[in-house]
Amino acid sequence: MIRTVSNGSLTEVAYEALKERLVLLDIAPGDPLSEQALSAELAVGRTPLREALKRLESDHLVVTYPRRGTFATAVDITALSEISEIRRALEPLAAALGAQRADAEDRRILQKLRDGLVALPADTSARDHMQWDLQVHRSIYQATHNAHLETALIRYGNLATRIWSVAAPRLADVGSHILEHVELLDAVAEGDSERAERLMREHMDAFEARIRTVL
Repeated sequence: MIRTVSNGSLTEVAYEALKERLVLLDIAPGDPLSEQALSAELAVGRTPLREALKRLESDHLVVTYPRRGTFATAVDITALSEISEIRRALEPLAAALGAQRADAEDRRILQKLRDGLVALPADTSARDHMQWDLQVHRSIYQATHNAHLETALIRYGNLATRIWSVAAPRLADVGSHILEHVELLDAVAEGDSERAERLMREHMDAFEARIRTVL
């Protein structure tokens, strides 16, 4: 029996693949996105690819100009304050809710991430540190079991990560910021909502302070 794949599934494949590259600046700000090349590379048709690009445009990760094509958006460093205002309000809430609501599978994922962070080698690249940061935050969002909160935080987390990816090569010690997640993951996995909320708030404050030292 031949298994068919829906356009919806292919759109999701293309969306997730391109989103990571855009967030981590593997596709640099201002770079053009060739539909023909991406369709072949991702093994998806033009229709699901265009649907994925529309979603990415609503995420402010790409912009399409008539008769010119689609391009990765510029990283708007001036938006850091506005993005940080939202994240400082919502990230501690997510940490507290995650601690309260995490189920057995959530805790297994959080523990696996925690163990992975502890084992990171000293020569881990800034780009790989960014990827670990995304995984930790997204796992905490998922543990809230609040789809609306998760969606909002993923969007603003992506925009913040793009700014951080610009700053990271100039930061002296990105790894120490990532290792702050170990204690945070422990608090969420152990169900300590007050501690998780406090640690996430401190983490957010430290994030913005670090970025501002090099911008």
